[in-house]
Amino acid sequence: MVNGPILFTERLILRPLAAEDAEGWYAFNADPVTMRHLGGVQDRGTAWRSLCIMAGAWQIRGFSMFSLIERATGRWVGRVGPWMPEGWPGTEVGWGVAREFAGRGFAREAAVATIDYAFDVLGWDEVIHTIAPDNVESAALAARLESVNRGPTQLPAPLAHLPVDAWGQTAAEWRARARSR
Repeated sequence: MVNGPILFTERLILRPLAAEDAEGWYAFNADPVTMRHLGGVQDRGTAWRSLCIMAGAWQIRGFSMFSLIERATGRWVGRVGPWMPEGWPGTEVGWGVAREFAGRGFAREAAVATIDYAFDVLGWDEVIHTIAPDNVESAALAARLESVNRGPTQLPAPLAHLPVDAWGQTAAEWRARARSR
């Protein structure tokens, strides 16, 4: 059961997390390469709780990350979208795709759709992306999205010990660059 908006891109369906995403979510959170910059590997029980947190944010905040579903196969690709838990340093559009889908442009495709959603539907004035300084892949994606590294920021506990930079841009900057995308 899906409670919330459904977005479509050329290759993806973006929808709120649902029970049928659990196995993909568990595998994603168990992969040390995927989770290197996303808070670390989670066992199945911890991953279940993190799935419920993201799914529950739809009810509490009215937005959360979307599950990415590959249109051609129906496979769970990852999660991308608006994120702002209590104490977060800003209105974020974040991303993470399963390793088997990395490098295929899915994160960018979904990020563009969800940044549009954040500005046009949620009415956000800016978006940030919190990225570890050594996460060159995500920094490269942020740059391709034309976000600028604004420097170090701090995540709330229990992630406060992780060094992250805030990349970002305003809605006006995003809209001005829309023609080049």
